[in-house]
Amino acid sequence: MSTINVKIEFGGGLELLFSNQRSHKITIPARVPSENSSKAGDDTESTESEGRPVDLKYLIFWLRDNLLKEREELFLENGTVRPGILVMVNDTDWELEGEGEYQLKDGDEIVFISTLHGG
Repeated sequence: MSTINVKIEFGGGLELLFSNQRSHKITIPARVPSENSSKAGDDTESTESEGRPVDLKYLIFWLRDNLLKEREELFLENGTVRPGILVMVNDTDWELEGEGEYQLKDGDEIVFISTLHGG
């Protein structure tokens, strides 16, 4: 199975939910089974021709299942990142890249920044 390498960054306090580590370099499958689009880490065997290309939606669930250490509700809401979290794909707002449908490429840098602050 082929894989892609992605750099993940957390800021604005969001890193506290991910072992207080701002930067992560991860390796994820290049293709994921279509029927498990929101279920990361599935052990189902698949060939290169099966499934769909890995996208940001899959990555968000992969992060939840593999790196998130606490307070899932501060990161996810209704199957996506919660409102108030900026997501940047290679320094571009993810809204301009198709949000969760953006197909990840080897070497992408994805940054999550919380804009929610107590007062």
